Amino acid sequence: MVAQASVTRRKAAGLEDSRCATVCRIVFGVTSDVCSLILSLLHRISSATLTLVIKILLILRGTDITSLLSAFLVGNIFDILAQTGWVARAVLGILLFFSLISWALIFQKLGLFGRIRRQSDQFLKIFRATKGVANPQGLVNAGSPFANVYAAGYRELQSQMSGTGNPSPPKVKSLQAVTVSMQLASTDEVRRVEKGMSWLATTAGVTPFIGLFGTVWGIIDAFSGLGTSGAASLRAVAPGIAEALVTTAAGLFAAIPALIAYNYFLQDIRDLAQRLDTFANEFTSQIEKTFG
Repeated sequence: MVAQASVTRRKAAGLEDSRCATVCRIVFGVTSDVCSLILSLLHRISSATLTLVIKILLILRGTDITSLLSAFLVGNIFDILAQTGWVARAVLGILLFFSLISWALIFQKLGLFGRIRRQSDQFLKIFRATKGVANPQGLVNAGSPFANVYAAGYRELQSQMSGTGNPSPPKVKSLQAVTVSMQLASTDEVRRVEKGMSWLATTAGVTPFIGLFGTVWGIIDAFSGLGTSGAASLRAVAPGIAEALVTTAAGLFAAIPALIAYNYFLQDIRDLAQRLDTFANEFTSQIEKTFG
């Protein structure tokens, strides 16, 4: 009888394993070998617990696990924020302000430099396809910084050509004056695209220290809670430690994008300034060939 009961239990266990393997394949979409390995690891778990796990997996079937984790993390973050003190909230508010302004500048600069690239390529294509020194009216429509630099050089050229005592054919009185006019216009264009860069630099340099202030305050609060409770328990120091970590993370979240964007846009500004200087030399060379 005992042997027969043992055989019966083994058959029942085998049938249960077969059903569990089927559920495993349905839920996870893995092979039977992998399911068998998982079940062999779960043999020590009681049948009631295993049945509960399978039911939970069946309920979660078709559910976006990423969304669940995101909701869990966001919920934890809001719980931590609800437990922070007024100092930490003030620090987080300041960091949020820096971060919002920085992201607005980042998107504005991305659009600005993308527009400048398109307009500059269009202008240079028209300029290099034109023979001689063309009237800037047809080129300024491109809206590029190159068009403004070209217009400044052309105005200086026209003022020299229209002056009294100029021989025929006309000659350029001072090519250096044309170059200086274009360099001044180039400087103005570079200064225009540099607006907002100081804010990104300030955000990258200051926000980690603001977050560090929140970190120090959170640690002080944690030790204060430890002293108030009179017992060295995690419950006593957890709010202060959580507050410190949140402000540290917020400071890094505000500083890192601003630093990356500052270096990226700084390289774009340097490239623009170099291209404008090269264009000024190209234009003065064209003037010298035409009127020299």
